[in-house]
Amino acid sequence: MFKKLLSLTLALLMVATLGASMVSCSGDDGVFKFGVILLHDETSTYDKNFIEAVQRAATNLGLTEDQIVMKRDIPESDACYEAAADLVDAGCDVIFADSFGHETFLLKAAKEFPDVEFCHATGTMAHTEKLPNFHNAFASIYEGRYLAGVAAGLKLNEMIENETITAEQAKMGYVGAFTFAEVISGYTSFYLGAKSVCPSVTMDVQFTGSWYDENEEKNAAIALMDSGCVLISQHADSMGAPSACEDRDVPNVSYNGSTVGSCPDTFIVSSKIDWTPYFEYICNAVMNGETIATDWTGTIKTGSVVLSEVNTKAAAEGTQATLDAVKAKLVSGELKVFDTDTFTVEGEKLSSYLADVDTDPKYEKDTEAIKDGYFHESEYRSAPYFDLTVDGITLVNTNFG
Repeated sequence: MFKKLLSLTLALLMVATLGASMVSCSGDDGVFKFGVILLHDETSTYDKNFIEAVQRAATNLGLTEDQIVMKRDIPESDACYEAAADLVDAGCDVIFADSFGHETFLLKAAKEFPDVEFCHATGTMAHTEKLPNFHNAFASIYEGRYLAGVAAGLKLNEMIENETITAEQAKMGYVGAFTFAEVISGYTSFYLGAKSVCPSVTMDVQFTGSWYDENEEKNAAIALMDSGCVLISQHADSMGAPSACEDRDVPNVSYNGSTVGSCPDTFIVSSKIDWTPYFEYICNAVMNGETIATDWTGTIKTGSVVLSEVNTKAAAEGTQATLDAVKAKLVSGELKVFDTDTFTVEGEKLSSYLADVDTDPKYEKDTEAIKDGYFHESEYRSAPYFDLTVDGITLVNTNFG
């Protein structure tokens, strides 16, 4: 009789323990849920990239539609906090927001709901706030941008060889959203990739002051083409620039996904962050009761930085083979995107530079970023902090006017 009572007691204790575990890593109904806050919807190439990654991760993890809750068109305001609170009420165990400006509002929610994990893309505050349930993530997309730049440089070489342009006319245009380090890092790595194969290349950058404004992005691309730019790329989220290039038959390197369907004659290649590995990582961590990294950086090796297929109709011959060779050097570490031998600032090679890694209200520089002959981007913090203006790049505007 005693053995039976002991067995029953142990069984009840196991049930209680399992129940407590379920509550700690899943909603009140005992089912794990993943909440996602999006700045826009599928019409934005930026947000579409996140949505598709969520869907791939859900499939890989065996999650049902009911376990994924998305909040679309959430502005960078207190609406983000309200969306996060709604997702907590919906039983979400981990909540992810995809835009830089969401960060302070998501942090507010993280402080209010300590039993829920909050993850944020492109942010800078997690490693200084040191809140156990608040996390930042990004990827070494500068490597993908560099590869896309190599493809652009090869196209310029082809145009020079065909006498469509002269070497001195190898000027690219770049449509940028804001003068943030994320954008600066992206267009600089793109330029350095092009310069590595086309030494005469220069680049003009025109900013729009918005992550998503189709008219402004299209107008910026047109203005750049009118000023003599013979190839266009962008760090902006609409089809404005690619469509303008297709209209004028000007080669284009897009971002966050292939535009070959809409721009078959001009699209060359696209780089993007694939967020699938990160989404699988944070969901598995929560379901298994494991700790999520405070600041996570994905790489080419983790499958987080990828290129689309090369559009052979628009790209220079041999582009894919060259990209494969350069990618192998990036993966092995033989090649560094921000090698200080490959660029100058105001005519000078840099041997030292303080970067603003531990972001504060005054944006004070705090961390030596150049060591071993290269700028260590996204190594001391996941979000980019390369903010130099290198020679060969001209900023057309900085006031978004």
